Amino acid sequence: MTETAITTVTEGQELWRATEERKKRAEITRFMNWLASERGKNFSDYWGLWQWSVDDVPGFWKAIWDFYDVIHDGEIDEVMTDDPMPRTRWFTGTRINYAEHVLRNETNGDPARTMISHTSELRPELAEMSWGEMAGQVRKLATWMRSVGVEPGDRVVAYMPNIPETFIAMLATTAIGATWSSAAPEFGAQTVIDRFSQIEPKLVFAVNGYGYGGKHFNRTSELSNILGYLPSAECLVLLDYLEGAGAPAFAGATHGWDETQAGPEVAATDFTYTRVPSDHPLWILFSSGTTGLPKPIVQGHHGIVLEHYKSGAVHLDMHPGAVQFCYSTTGWMVWNTLMQGPMQNGRVVLYDGHPTYPDARALWRLMADTGVTTFGVSPTFMQMVRSQGIEPGKEFNLSALETILLTGSPSTPEILAWIHEAVKADIYATSQSGGTELCSGILGGSCLLPANAGEIQAPCLACDAVAYDEAAQPVVGTVGELVVRQPMPSMPLKFWGDDDFVRYTDSYFAEYPGIWRHGDRVRFTPEGGAYVLGRSDATLNRFGVRIGSAEIYRTMEAIPEVADSLIVCIEEEDGGYYMPLFVQMAPGKRLTEEVEKDIVRRLRTERSPRHVPDVIVQAPEIPTTLTGKKMEVPVRRMLLGENPDKVASKDATKNPAALDWFASFAARRLAQ
Repeated sequence: MTETAITTVTEGQELWRATEERKKRAEITRFMNWLASERGKNFSDYWGLWQWSVDDVPGFWKAIWDFYDVIHDGEIDEVMTDDPMPRTRWFTGTRINYAEHVLRNETNGDPARTMISHTSELRPELAEMSWGEMAGQVRKLATWMRSVGVEPGDRVVAYMPNIPETFIAMLATTAIGATWSSAAPEFGAQTVIDRFSQIEPKLVFAVNGYGYGGKHFNRTSELSNILGYLPSAECLVLLDYLEGAGAPAFAGATHGWDETQAGPEVAATDFTYTRVPSDHPLWILFSSGTTGLPKPIVQGHHGIVLEHYKSGAVHLDMHPGAVQFCYSTTGWMVWNTLMQGPMQNGRVVLYDGHPTYPDARALWRLMADTGVTTFGVSPTFMQMVRSQGIEPGKEFNLSALETILLTGSPSTPEILAWIHEAVKADIYATSQSGGTELCSGILGGSCLLPANAGEIQAPCLACDAVAYDEAAQPVVGTVGELVVRQPMPSMPLKFWGDDDFVRYTDSYFAEYPGIWRHGDRVRFTPEGGAYVLGRSDATLNRFGVRIGSAEIYRTMEAIPEVADSLIVCIEEEDGGYYMPLFVQMAPGKRLTEEVEKDIVRRLRTERSPRHVPDVIVQAPEIPTTLTGKKMEVPVRRMLLGENPDKVASKDATKNPAALDWFASFAARRLAQ
């Protein structure tokens, strides 16, 4: 097959504009009408609303709190404290619970109506779970967890895929005030150990295997290894997901999933959610940097509830009855946003498996069968579908589909144009840029705005995002550093174990004190739109999922033939990625085919398939700074075509000749 033909498209070309009918019924319009009647705030367009939201940040978030009727105990002392980032706190004096807001719609309609549609490679038959079934299982599991001693603040972790049981476990954990964290089962043992060992979990949920790409993977050996490094874990709840895979070795008490559901039904009126203050940890997400262990990012109930209401409804236009489907694993922050649909009294669709197995039509088939209205996926997936010549709009009934969210990496003009040609002409296709740190967007969109090729429509509401030049001044029309100048509720409460905010501050506030530096290169247009041009730091963006070079280095350091290594990842102009791994061999060793195979095998098994580079290149020496830090950012910038003399000073380089070799390598590649 050949790619679907695409009409020539230029960057910034308008591709879509909502009809007046859609604007009228949009959730953001409903919110603006409420602001006019209840607050006396009248706005004629998105930009007027956005300007007010950054001029009066507390007023905006109090409006979201009231509009969505946040369930709480106590009285509000301060909507937003005067403490500067990262110490700002929200809605002090109140106590809320995240799970309570997800499940509040159980009785807002027939409890027998569908809440979750789900399928996987191991469970190929499409199945459904009702609101009553879901909420009932959450209450049963939460009650069981309390009975085995799980208390508010205890950490509960999961080595589970994107299936209903994982959401039941997450909601039960957060319902009782315990703190959740998850990793995908395709993660290698060391990657999981690096995460979970930092937070000392009391209880572990896990599967014994999974299916992906038509193959089955037994994970009992990896799970045994992981559990051996978690001495704090007292209980393991094991789901027999891969039949015949068995059970791992574990010194604590092992319980089957069915055991946790064996007790009597727990009526909604007999269950009490643990409502917690605004500094209580909801969950811990991990974002890997270039050095050290992955950052354990702690987010709170208040911030996530508020951001999910705002993002799901006001930006993605999900409404009661909406059907949300985002392709994600449990190791990506997108998974933590999948309850936005149910929070709007809608449905969610879950899929565990390869996105293009048995072919690139798999997800479109699922969307047609479940009536998806909001689809979230990476631009890379769309490129794979396009390259196979598939035209989803002609092959499948996508009449219900209203919104496509492209996230994880920048979207090219061609991909956005192809969506309108091959998927649906009248589709709100929007790109977003945010991150694990916020579990939300910084740059997003609105169906009140036109959608332009390659462009993210606007900064999100109450997000004071601008581009800074080297003098820390806002710039428009030229590339700068993406920064956020005012607090957002879902910003991390802290990093776990970093109570003095030292690592947190160093990660996001070292460059511009008091200003959040996100690490993206961005260009804003005079009209307010934005183009994200990739990472400005050395975090690896692999097919839309950020991974840390530190994870790769930890594996490479255990390979005796390799003396040192350096890895970078760049976004290609066609929307793809190029991730080379450079290795400096130990004295007397060379990069043979056997050594390459060993590197690939170790990265795949110890880390994950996403950690495997596109190419392994032997380099004479790895360039470092005078203090010994690998020069990943200069190498990445050279591969992007920047002048080697401007990306790094040889006076600050420990081994200038090594930098020269990389400059030559970049020049040869760019000349191809």
